[in-house]
Amino acid sequence: MSKNDRMQQPPFKHSNYYFIAAAVATAIAGIVHLYIPFGFPMVFENPAVAIFFLGSGIAQIFWILPMLKRWGKPWYYLGIAGNAGFIILYVITLFPGNPINGRGGSIDITAAICELGQVAYIVITATILTKERDIIVKQR
Repeated sequence: MSKNDRMQQPPFKHSNYYFIAAAVATAIAGIVHLYIPFGFPMVFENPAVAIFFLGSGIAQIFWILPMLKRWGKPWYYLGIAGNAGFIILYVITLFPGNPINGRGGSIDITAAICELGQVAYIVITATILTKERDIIVKQR
């Protein structure tokens, strides 16, 4: 089997579903991030926070492309790192006296949906990376 034949075949069984699921997960998180500045007007009281959520949402919506187009490992790792960073920032904001906003936050349905989308993206993308690595090891 030539290198071109291997590239034409899916890297593992049902791989399309994993990539679509990862794209949907990041899309959900991105849509929620875009919704926050408009759904919660108090966010616009601090323009930096509004810009952060708009930028985060745009980045996560953009991340649909690397997943559906299968741009490769660097993009997958960067997506995992970015989503992990968003999760860490969110967890920090839950503690009173935190360095981000100084007060403790609460968990609401909007945040829960966003965080679940981000965790799902990380898990699905890690699964993709693991399965692709296993295929490469078996081909040797």
